[in-house]
Amino acid sequence: MPHVIHPMRKEDIPQVSEIDREAFPNQWPPPNYKNELQNQIARYIVACEEGAAVAPERAKDASCIIYRLLPWLKSYPSSPAPQPEPYIVGFAGIWVLADEAHVTNIAVRKSCQRRGVGELLLIYLIDLAQKLKNTNLTLEVRASNTAAQSLYRKYGFIEMGVRRAYYLDNREDAVIMSTENIHTDSYQAFYRQMKEAYALRWDNQLPVS
Repeated sequence: MPHVIHPMRKEDIPQVSEIDREAFPNQWPPPNYKNELQNQIARYIVACEEGAAVAPERAKDASCIIYRLLPWLKSYPSSPAPQPEPYIVGFAGIWVLADEAHVTNIAVRKSCQRRGVGELLLIYLIDLAQKLKNTNLTLEVRASNTAAQSLYRKYGFIEMGVRRAYYLDNREDAVIMSTENIHTDSYQAFYRQMKEAYALRWDNQLPVS
C-alpha cells in the first residue's frame, strides 16, 4: 500500500511516541516530541498509510453526561465529530547544525517493516536536507544494526569512525556515517537513480528534487 509523508504535527505525537517506545525500548529518557516540534533546529516527518486512519477517542466530558440525562438536548446543534487521524507507520527527523543535517532517528512500526517505509523516510530526509542547503547528512547507528547500516550505505553514507560505548543502555559502540556533498553532480545523478529504482519497486510517487 502506498505511503504519504508530511511534516510532524502535535496531533501526531501520541502515535509517534508509541512507535518510538516500540523501536527504542531501552532509550532513556525518551524524546519529548512536543519540545522537538518547537526546536528551531529540528525537522520531523511522518509516514502515513494511504487510506488508513485511526479513530479518535470519544470525548468524555460533561456534555456527554448531560446528553444521556436530558435526551431532548440532542435536538440542539452540536460541535462536529472529531475526524479520524491518519495512521502513522513511521517517522524520522534531522537536526540542522550549520551546513550539516544530522539524522536523529528513523523508526517504523514492527508490523509495517519490510515495506520500504524506512527507505522512503530516508529519501525524504535527503530531499529536505537539499532544500535546506545542507552540505551533507550524518548519523550514528548501533554497531549491531547491520540492516540500518546497509540501507545508509545504499544511499551513499560511508563510515567515518566509531563512538565507543555511545549507547547508555548496554554501552554499545555507535558507527558514525556521513554522505559526501549531496549537491555534487555525481551524488545528484546517483540519488536520482536510487529514487527511480525505489519508485519502480514500491509503486510510490516521490518528490522531485
